[in-house]
Amino acid sequence: MKKMKLAAIAGITLFLSGCGPEEKDQTSIKMWIAPNVTQEVYWGEVVKEWNSNPANRKVEFTPIPAAGSSEEAIMNALASGTEPDISTNIFIGFAKQLSELKQLNDYAKMPGFQELVETRHMGKAVASWQFEGQQNVIPIYISPVVYWWRSDLLAEQGFDHVPATYDEIYTLSERMTQNQKGYSLQITSGKNWWDRWFDFIPLYYAASQGSPYIESHKASFDNEAGQQTLTFLNKMFANKWTSYDFSAADDPLAAGSVLGAVRGPWDIDRYQKQFPEVLKTIRIGPMPTLTGEPGVATMADSKGIVMFSTSKVQADAWKFIQWVYSDPKHDRRWLELTGMPPAREDLQSNPIFEEYLQQHPLVNAIVSYVPKAVPPAPVTKTVEVQRTMTQMIEKLVFKNSPIPEVIQASSQEIDKTLGQ
Repeated sequence: MKKMKLAAIAGITLFLSGCGPEEKDQTSIKMWIAPNVTQEVYWGEVVKEWNSNPANRKVEFTPIPAAGSSEEAIMNALASGTEPDISTNIFIGFAKQLSELKQLNDYAKMPGFQELVETRHMGKAVASWQFEGQQNVIPIYISPVVYWWRSDLLAEQGFDHVPATYDEIYTLSERMTQNQKGYSLQITSGKNWWDRWFDFIPLYYAASQGSPYIESHKASFDNEAGQQTLTFLNKMFANKWTSYDFSAADDPLAAGSVLGAVRGPWDIDRYQKQFPEVLKTIRIGPMPTLTGEPGVATMADSKGIVMFSTSKVQADAWKFIQWVYSDPKHDRRWLELTGMPPAREDLQSNPIFEEYLQQHPLVNAIVSYVPKAVPPAPVTKTVEVQRTMTQMIEKLVFKNSPIPEVIQASSQEIDKTLGQ
């Protein structure tokens, strides 16, 4: 009996010796992604390819859990210690907040980071996402905010091109009024704080040649460019050439209720399915300005990927991120599935994207604005700042308040919010 016990113990010892430190543990890399069907398809393909190599630590991905917002879900997870290793769908303001809370790794300290920046041609993009010298985010995509125009309806009003100046839009609007055709433009995107990313902010960027609207923790849009932007908005509303109350259930551009509106590259697939004939008429145009000079700036609707500082598999998570973004075929597949331009500076010069962009002229037109697309301000109180902007616009629309008064009041409120 004693010999049997010794043999059993020896067997256990031999078994355990096979699980020494040289053998990788089975902990997977936990990843959260945007709760979006096309992005789930994309990451499904990428992760399957990565996991097919037995030398790689497995990646498990799930959509960011349901909550009031992705930001709320992530903050809840951090509070309860259930956060993933890496997460996509991080906008710049939230990234700044997470960075200040010391929740994110600094990619710049990872081996091979600079080589990845050069390989992916994203030097300008990553530079605009730096916080106090740290690189806590790698931007995934840059979708320039642009106008979609109905070329068929423009032609009815005698326009053979998309309007690029305020005066052209005023002329177009007057013609429509004379012809009793309704509104010319959906100039505001909605009443939510995030809608300012698609109206006031890109219009201000265009007027100011990309100057920041928040600088040194203070509002910086109480200037000539800000005055021009609000004057344009005010004239459109005062003359009833636009509306603040377009139905959320209907698409006024698709319905022909307006001739132009901001739409995103993600809308291309939706239009292809729901409004294919309308999509054939769409032409892409810039944010209008006083002079209509070519190459005006606009806002970059952009999200990035972060690695949480609590991750216990940081080295392998970084290898996965490097692997994804060092191969342009992954960015090409992203473009094919989402229509959103990857955060690269070589989209129109790299042959790997050439065929797709030639076959998709709308996406190609949007991509042409990437070099002039500026991210939103990296402030932790983005919601409060942009709610103040919403109130500024509503004072113009509903109270007809003087422009100098509303822009000054908004700036002062933002300064107070940001602690100045």
